Amino acid sequence: MDVRAHAPGRVNLIGDHTDYAGGLALPFAIDLGTTIDGTIGGDRLSLVSSAVDERVDLPIGATQATGWGRYAAAVATELGVDEGFTGSVMSDLPIGSGLSSSASLEIALALALGFEGTPLELARLGQRAEHRAVGVPCGLLDQLAIVEGRSGHAMCIDFANLSIEHVPIPDDLDIVVVHSGQERALADSQYAERQASCGRAASIVGPLATADIVDIDRIPDETVRMRARHVSTECARVREAVDALRRDDRPLLGALMTGSHRSLRDDFEVSTPKLDRLVERLLRVPGVHGARLTGAGFGGCVVAIAERGAIPDPTAFSRRGWIVRPADGATCDRGDRPSWPGTRPR
Repeated sequence: MDVRAHAPGRVNLIGDHTDYAGGLALPFAIDLGTTIDGTIGGDRLSLVSSAVDERVDLPIGATQATGWGRYAAAVATELGVDEGFTGSVMSDLPIGSGLSSSASLEIALALALGFEGTPLELARLGQRAEHRAVGVPCGLLDQLAIVEGRSGHAMCIDFANLSIEHVPIPDDLDIVVVHSGQERALADSQYAERQASCGRAASIVGPLATADIVDIDRIPDETVRMRARHVSTECARVREAVDALRRDDRPLLGALMTGSHRSLRDDFEVSTPKLDRLVERLLRVPGVHGARLTGAGFGGCVVAIAERGAIPDPTAFSRRGWIVRPADGATCDRGDRPSWPGTRPR
């Protein structure tokens, strides 16, 4: 049976390191992503990639692999597949840049290998595969944004109850993504330590998304207090950003994004000098309203919002840059069998 599965990447406008703390975020799926073409059958998982020279060739049931084969093995294990797949992986997502290339691969693989279920179940499977593959205790933001994307919209996700509100993005607003030139690897970063600090803070003051800033300021450990302050103020910024988008208040949205970067830099300490310099350069461009790191930090990309044409060529700032558009979420065409997600409400 011939299969084509596609999963976009994602950009987070605002709201980083809030998902695993039960907070708010405002991501959207983008028009860059991962497409897998192949055939179900046999007893091996065999994949070639346009982005990586290494070939994946694993027996069905294998739980250990190296390189990007770790993701393939993890997805197949979580899915419990008993039938092989031979195919090719094509991606225009930069690897290790904070645009969710690994989550995009996980979701596309799960669909290609026969996933059946709801978007939330697919997102959770991708999250478990990420944990299994690289041991990073990531939240659900990337996977949920990828499966629930809607063209022309960002999505306000409340991770306390996983509710989603789709918020229109003006057509004439450019969303510019520029790579800092600094690759990142969450498994080698201090991501898990940040998550643990948020857990310690929540055990003192309760859920950080709704915690009183006065109570947060009384947390005795300075580092834990800083991490909690970021989550609390970031959730407030997300709420304001949603309102700003609804009113098309671009200066306010930009100011909130820039404030988010400062909080990620100073309180959460996940920015880098390269990211900081890139944000500063973008903010000096007429027509740019705001800029911030996007993703978990420690390298990767910066996202900026600008008037149409203010940055005609993002590669003027770095070797890699894109103007991205909000796109629909993951899809899968399975020949003569029902496609996924079937009829998705729009």
